[in-house]
Order: sequence, then C-alpha cells, then structure tokens
Amino acid sequence: MNKHLVQLIELAQIDSDIDSFLPREEAINENLNKIFEQQKKNMSQIAELEDVITENKMKKSKSEAHLAELSAKLDSFSKKSSMIKNEKEMKSLQLEEEIAKEQISYANEEIDRYDRIEKAKEAEIKALKEENEKLLQKAQEAQKNTELEIKNLEIEKKTAYVKKEKLVGEVPQKVLSFYQKIRRWAGNSAVVPVKQQACYGCFIKINDKIYADVIRSEEIVMCPNCGRILYMPDEE
Repeated sequence: MNKHLVQLIELAQIDSDIDSFLPREEAINENLNKIFEQQKKNMSQIAELEDVITENKMKKSKSEAHLAELSAKLDSFSKKSSMIKNEKEMKSLQLEEEIAKEQISYANEEIDRYDRIEKAKEAEIKALKEENEKLLQKAQEAQKNTELEIKNLEIEKKTAYVKKEKLVGEVPQKVLSFYQKIRRWAGNSAVVPVKQQACYGCFIKINDKIYADVIRSEEIVMCPNCGRILYMPDEE
C-alpha cells in the first residue's frame, strides 16, 4: 500500500479519536450531572412545599382567630338570652346562635384540613430530604469513578496528540494539505474504506477502473462521486 495513504488512514483515525474525546467526556460526566440535577430539583420542590406550609399556617392562624371570635360571640348569646323581652328577639337570637355554631363547625373543619395539609407536606419534605441523602452518597461514588475515567481519558488525549504531532511531521506538506482540505467538509469521513465496490463516504458504487486502483493501493485514489480518499480494508 502507498506509504502516504497508510499515513493518511492512520491520521484520519487519530483525528476521529480526538473528535470523540469531548462527547466521551460529556458522557462520563452525564451520570454525575443527572444526580446533581435531581438534587437541585428536589431542593426546589422542598422550597415550594415549605412555602405551602408557611401559607397554610397563616390560613390556619386566621381560622383559629375567627374561631375564637365566634366562641366569644356564642358565649355572649347566653347573657343576651336573659335580656330577651319578646318572642321576636328570641327567634332572632336563636338564628344568630345557629349561624355562629355553623361557622364554628366550618372553622373547625378548616383547621383540621390545614393540619392534614401540613402533615402531608412535611411527609413529602422528609421523603425528598431522605432521597437527597441517598443521592449525595451516589454522587460521592460517581465523583470518584468520574475522576478516574477523566484521568484515563486525559492520558488517551495526550497519547493521541503526541501520535498526531509525530505523524504530521512525517507526512509531506502537499499530502497533508490535500487531506486537510477534504477534512474541512468531510470531517471524520475524509478517508473511507471501499466495501462491495462502494465508497463508504457517499455509498455510491465506483467503476471497475477506480476499484482496481483502490485494490492496488499504489497511489492515493479519490472517490469520483464525492471526492473522499479511498482505501481497501484488510477484510476485503
């Protein structure tokens, strides 16, 4: 196989590896980021629940104040009853007393409802805090794994850049410029294999003459359809 073609195949593989480092690093951090996002979401829910509890306490306090007023009002009816002069006043007082009792009953129901809401929200907060405790433990374990994987990835990066720098120094400038020109638009598919007589860049079948040139691999051959550099993989 043409020496420069071998170099370009290797260079293309190194460039592809280098381009994969960023998404690989993002994938490594993804698990840890998901844990942090869930913790953040839980803290936001806790804050919302605490706001609900605070508002609920204020409403409960108002209901209790109203209940105290109604109880005092109801106590005053017994004093008024001794001062009743006729049946009309009696009926009026009885009506007021019935209304006050209904309002007291409703106020007690509201206070009970506020108590249930508070207990339910406190239970939700407790569950979220317990979940965050577990997430914290998971985050600590994930942090260790992430740091180790990132460290190994950094070693791979360094190795790849050293190999590329050495290889770039060996490839003739004209050949290198030719490869870089194609790579600007083709990216990591600048150098592609030929399989079943088709370019694996554009997937269009090449003619017999070009195919024969690729098999011989004496020169750098370009796909007549897309302009990518072609080579014959070992398995073919």
